Amino acid sequence: MQLIHAAFWLPFLAARAAPADNHAQLIKRDLAYSPPVYPSPWMNPEADGWAEAYVKAREFVSQMTLLEKVNLTTGTGWASEQCVGQVGAIPRLGLRSLCMHDAPLGIRGTDYNSAFPSGQTAAATWDRQLMYRRGYAIGKEAKGKGINVILGPVAGPLGRMPAAGRNWEGFSPDPVLTGVGMAETVKGHQDAGVIACAKHFIGNEQEHFRQVGEARGYGFNISETLSSNIDDKTMHELYLWPFADAVRAGVGSFMCSYQQVNNSYGCQNSKLMNGLLKDELGFQGFVLSDWQAQHTGAAAAAAGLDMSMPGDTEFNTGVSFWGTNLTVAVLNGTVPAYRIDDMAMRIMAAFFKVEKSIELDPINFSFWSLDTYGPIHWAAGEGYQQINYHVDVRADHANLIREIAAKGTVLLKNTGSLPLNKPKFVAVIGEDAGPNPNGPNSCADRGCNNGTLAMGWGSGTANFPYLITPDAALQAQAIKDGSRYESILTNYASSQTRALVSQDNVTAIVFVNADSGEGYINFEGNMGDRNNLTLWRGGDNLVKNVSRWCSNTIVVIHSTGPVLISEWYDSPNITAILWAGLPGQESGNSITDVLYGKVNPSGKSPFTWGATREGYGADVLYTPNNGEGAPQQDFSEGVFIDYRYFDKANTSVIYEFGHGLSYTTFEYSNIQVTKKNAGPYKPTTGQTAPAPTFGNFSTDLSDYLFPDEEFPYVYQYIYPYLNTTDPRNASGDPHFGQTAEEFMPPHAIDDSPQPLLPSSGKNSPGGNQALYDILYEVTADITNTGEIVGDEVVQLYVSLGGPDDPKVVLRDFGKLRIEPGQTAKFRGLLTRRDLSNWDVVSQDWVISEHTKTVFVGKSSRDLGLSAVLE
Repeated sequence: MQLIHAAFWLPFLAARAAPADNHAQLIKRDLAYSPPVYPSPWMNPEADGWAEAYVKAREFVSQMTLLEKVNLTTGTGWASEQCVGQVGAIPRLGLRSLCMHDAPLGIRGTDYNSAFPSGQTAAATWDRQLMYRRGYAIGKEAKGKGINVILGPVAGPLGRMPAAGRNWEGFSPDPVLTGVGMAETVKGHQDAGVIACAKHFIGNEQEHFRQVGEARGYGFNISETLSSNIDDKTMHELYLWPFADAVRAGVGSFMCSYQQVNNSYGCQNSKLMNGLLKDELGFQGFVLSDWQAQHTGAAAAAAGLDMSMPGDTEFNTGVSFWGTNLTVAVLNGTVPAYRIDDMAMRIMAAFFKVEKSIELDPINFSFWSLDTYGPIHWAAGEGYQQINYHVDVRADHANLIREIAAKGTVLLKNTGSLPLNKPKFVAVIGEDAGPNPNGPNSCADRGCNNGTLAMGWGSGTANFPYLITPDAALQAQAIKDGSRYESILTNYASSQTRALVSQDNVTAIVFVNADSGEGYINFEGNMGDRNNLTLWRGGDNLVKNVSRWCSNTIVVIHSTGPVLISEWYDSPNITAILWAGLPGQESGNSITDVLYGKVNPSGKSPFTWGATREGYGADVLYTPNNGEGAPQQDFSEGVFIDYRYFDKANTSVIYEFGHGLSYTTFEYSNIQVTKKNAGPYKPTTGQTAPAPTFGNFSTDLSDYLFPDEEFPYVYQYIYPYLNTTDPRNASGDPHFGQTAEEFMPPHAIDDSPQPLLPSSGKNSPGGNQALYDILYEVTADITNTGEIVGDEVVQLYVSLGGPDDPKVVLRDFGKLRIEPGQTAKFRGLLTRRDLSNWDVVSQDWVISEHTKTVFVGKSSRDLGLSAVLE
């Protein structure tokens, strides 16, 4: 597509810095603008990793009728079948309805499945193998339930604001750590035989104002969703980075997000889907909408949307932007034939990338009920039959969950009280140590915070098959050791707590938490996003009180991100602090393993622990700032989020990004840099092939009428058929009668060869292949100077050297298991992308002339080794 200059991608104007008057919408010309990019790129049959799938997809799609293609791309409607989303089946060709289902940390709304640690907790392991194994195990469970597309992993939100509600579903505010998490999870899911879905693309960084109806339900009078205003450089160097890693890993699908980006809805934003994702990154799979994130029909198709989820414009209306309307749009030429073919091709290529044949096992559960029998078409109440087969898909995944949660626990502080060794008297304090009195699954989608916190709330949750509480596991260990053990499982029994922990020989372990989740759940005034960064249920007062009464107080935090601990972390009576994240079903066992030294802690914090909320810079927009129009959230900090912002502001922190202690010690030495013989960077040139099509189809509208009376019609179900041969009445589209050239943006229906972007790869998903050339290898010697075996996460940072660059940026890491007294060699790699900046003028990656320095160390602020690159 044609080159887009920086001026077309300006995020906002300086004149817009002041908040808008509450009664006046900001002037449209002053709002951020997203440029049009058309036509929608078509699939490349020679793309790396996709050739075999493309051959199978072409063979299948070439047999499909127009009605079947529309059926494949349109959801059947909310609660119309068993999964959270399904498309129409192709029974003539033997393909059952494809199942799209939530599963970022386990399968949502089913039984006999596992509840895994969150993505954020997995990131805290800094262990590629564990991330892959987690992705594979979740994928196997999904496969066992009949799911075809897992709605995950998550890189949006990336984590711009620490209070954002769904940060825990993703990995880290650092794009490299998140990119590794995305790539390993994608590979794990798809090796298990299900399509991974990278979400939410892109700039989806908070819950407030993501949907108009949701916001109005909370009393906010807005007419359009939030606009995330992101400049071109920031988009490439920060938010797009981990999604590029997902594309390079071969991800089969993407989910576009609810909110707008530069005042264009994510699911009809041609710059995002056509320009960045399909053109620049060379994504070969399909893009599906978030549920009700589609706001238009033909225009969304032209902008790059390939699948409508859940199909209806609003839940349970039976009305669709696609379905019948898409059939008519193709017949009258508004949506070109190549586009519907490409949509079907992308879906089936992703399918064949993970499946050998179209003969699929049946879907054996219903998201809408755990009852064994019920209506298969839940919304319509029709088709009473067995809907749940209660298939147990857990296998031995409990062991993996326990391992990930333990190795993802970060030891923030330890003055010598840990590991525990048969302590004489253990007192466990706090609601977070105990069970929810109504059961771990008593709150829908975990929309409460009663008892120990093991996952956040919202669509990214799973039902617990069981939940091992810290109280249960620690009591079992104490009994085994012959220790005295008592627990007080409330935060508010001050006199009883003081009487207990003031006794002699007490090791007091205090459990506290902070929760958050998706915006459709409002828990205690937190509308998805956290209202503050303090501990919940008086947790800070609990910690301060116990540590005042007990000189050996250990604090364990379960949270969805950083919390403010400035008031108590440095108390000499607090001998240890651990962040245990969101550990999943084996919570108690995992923290017991770490506290007692069965697992030597090796987790590193995937975010910064700031001293104040203001220290993070960016924050959630809690009130509309554009009258009744779309709230405007300017990402004016650019690439400076989390540790990058703290470094730029030269602000002290409590615990830095990448920090984490061990029960042993490590010494770093002997950094060496080896330059590799990579070739020069060559911008991509040339053109694509013309758009592929599969022949003509009938334009006789009578061929598309709803089948005869014997065909089973289901209430609210979305079909591709027409009810009349009158095209205007069949469509119900006010624009009907306009030509495609009049209705659609310029070039939207162009099927001629298109120029390749310099930053794209001819056949390489992820961008220009030369971006991934290895330019340097960096090695260092790591010695275990302690007395026990331990795992050390070695972190490689780079200073890009420019005046507008962060002080350092993470670029690689490795986890080494080292015996006491032994030395291991760390090897880190630097690619061309790692050393490049995005140039908004040439619209390509460039390595600046500024001096580049490489650092190896234990965290973002503990970088003992350095070397200047040639």
